[in-house]
Amino acid sequence: MSDHKNDHTEHHRNMIRDFRRRFYVTLVLTVPVLVLSPLIQQFLGFTFGFPGDGATVFALATAIFFYGGWPFLSGLVSELRQKSPGMMTLIALAITVAYVYSAAVTFGLEGDPFYWELATLIAIMLVGHWIEMASVLSASSALEKLAQLMPNEAHRKNGDDVEDVPLSDIQTDDVLVIKPGEKIPSDGIVVSGESYIDESMLTGESKPARKGVDDKLIGGSINGDGSLELRVEGTGEDSYLSKVITMVREAQSAKSRTQTLSDRAAFWLTIVAITVGVATFSVWLILGQGLQFSIARMATVMVITCPHALGLAIPLVVSVSTSKSAQNGLLIRNRTAFENARKITTVVFDKTGTLTKGTFEVSSVDSHSEQYGEDEILSLAAALEGKSEHPIGKGIVARANTNELDVPTAEDFQAIKGKGVTGTVQSKKIEVVSPGYLEENNIDIPEKADRAGGVTRVFVLVDGDLAGSIALSDTIRPESYKAVRALQKRGIKCWMLTGDNSETAEAVCSELGMDGFFAEVLPDEKQEKIKELQSKGEYVAMTGDGVNDSPALAQAQIGIAVGSGTDIAAATADIILVNSNPVDITALILFGQATYRKMVQNLIWATGYNVVAIPLAAGVLYGAGFILSPEVGAILMSLSTVIVAINARLLRVRKEDIDEASA
Repeated sequence: MSDHKNDHTEHHRNMIRDFRRRFYVTLVLTVPVLVLSPLIQQFLGFTFGFPGDGATVFALATAIFFYGGWPFLSGLVSELRQKSPGMMTLIALAITVAYVYSAAVTFGLEGDPFYWELATLIAIMLVGHWIEMASVLSASSALEKLAQLMPNEAHRKNGDDVEDVPLSDIQTDDVLVIKPGEKIPSDGIVVSGESYIDESMLTGESKPARKGVDDKLIGGSINGDGSLELRVEGTGEDSYLSKVITMVREAQSAKSRTQTLSDRAAFWLTIVAITVGVATFSVWLILGQGLQFSIARMATVMVITCPHALGLAIPLVVSVSTSKSAQNGLLIRNRTAFENARKITTVVFDKTGTLTKGTFEVSSVDSHSEQYGEDEILSLAAALEGKSEHPIGKGIVARANTNELDVPTAEDFQAIKGKGVTGTVQSKKIEVVSPGYLEENNIDIPEKADRAGGVTRVFVLVDGDLAGSIALSDTIRPESYKAVRALQKRGIKCWMLTGDNSETAEAVCSELGMDGFFAEVLPDEKQEKIKELQSKGEYVAMTGDGVNDSPALAQAQIGIAVGSGTDIAAATADIILVNSNPVDITALILFGQATYRKMVQNLIWATGYNVVAIPLAAGVLYGAGFILSPEVGAILMSLSTVIVAINARLLRVRKEDIDEASA
């Protein structure tokens, strides 16, 4: 990736190393401070001391305060400059109050010093920040692994020669040679050769995909056992891999409404902490308590209300969920939409290319003449369609190849505009035509070849006489059955939106057991259909190819684009399914639910903890004989931070859950 991103990551690592180093030094210095603390000695039942031990503890605490506390003291200055007091301000105030008061006691002020509380607070805060930064870096490491997928150099064709060049020298339209087992150096189109390509690191699809001439390849995927030549289409920042990494980084840094709420809560908690801290100090002094007691209450309030856990509650979940989703083929552009996936009541699917493969496959071959068998009808049709670019023709040729038929050569090939193709095969005039052509030429359509729902039928004429017909259908993806079943199992309605005729739409809808369909819908009318469902109170997710479905994707509460490869750039959706697999919508909902659940858990813990702790820290139960000491406050505060961090890291959606939902 760019130098800026690498610099940012390295800076993050340096900060982690700095916090780790300061933590270990502080930990070593804290041990003698604890051993010499009267409270610790009393708690553990031993006594230990020596002449000048007070001065020794002061010296150790001073080193801890300035060395271990430096990140927080410098953070306070930075936050005050930006006029945005926050977490660092609170920590710095708490440790400064504790240190200054304790030093005053050492040099003659009456009272008990806070040295061990000061040392443990700094140590705990250092380890809390270390955990936080390490978690964020770990969550982003998946992106670094993606960035490392690209090879360092490529084999570029230069006339008849092949030269090895650095990746940075590759230009659009260069032709690259990819040898067996090598990484694909850039996005592009295959111009020569065939091979199986492993795209699992990019799309999560474990099964290698067969790629041949005119197929797209993604930079960073791994070539199988064939040699390929590739015409470069996307390099550098324009490559699919770069777009994925950029998109995930943006999603990690983008703030959803939930996160904005957490940030606002953290800011106000800082204001509350400072206000309550000062008020606590003042009230206890007015009530006649000593300076030491009043300072202890104020310090405890400031320590315990530190919004560290609240500051971590959402960002950690965001980092973890975004990168884990990317590893599962879900690219998140709109975090709020992702978190709202749990609200979906209806999923609307575009038919072609989403529920179906978008390619025609032969479903049946029928003979309408005793002279010709099914294989002969198929081979005659394939002879003509081999010269055609039409998807129906490609489907017929593919079936003939699958059946290993001997396909003869066609001559005098011509397309009959909108009706079919014609040519000469084995000295006979062969026509492969539509039902409309038969009607125009007054040729009766056999009853068994009448238009069945969900299929397209072409007819084969030999010297003007009807020999047979071939039925083709846009095959339903096997995953579509699972996707519809999984969503309905969760109480989510499934609708289909298509430009196809009602018969075809009804056949697919019925086959999949969907809740309803909209047929013969033009691209510009799709948005209205989404509005229609929304007017009935449905929370709609629209799934389409992101191009002609753009208005509908934008209208839906959650727009989900399907389509891998470089098409990703054109997608206008909130979320992109890299594998174009409808089952991934279930994964999306499960991930969205898990993410939101973790955020809510962390927010409840972080804020609920403060609601209880602040009054106790201020001393509201002092009259009942209960008082929360600063050291216990520091431990509780740090414990809440660690719990929030661990809870975020536990975010996962097991593959078994997705499989179970799809079963």
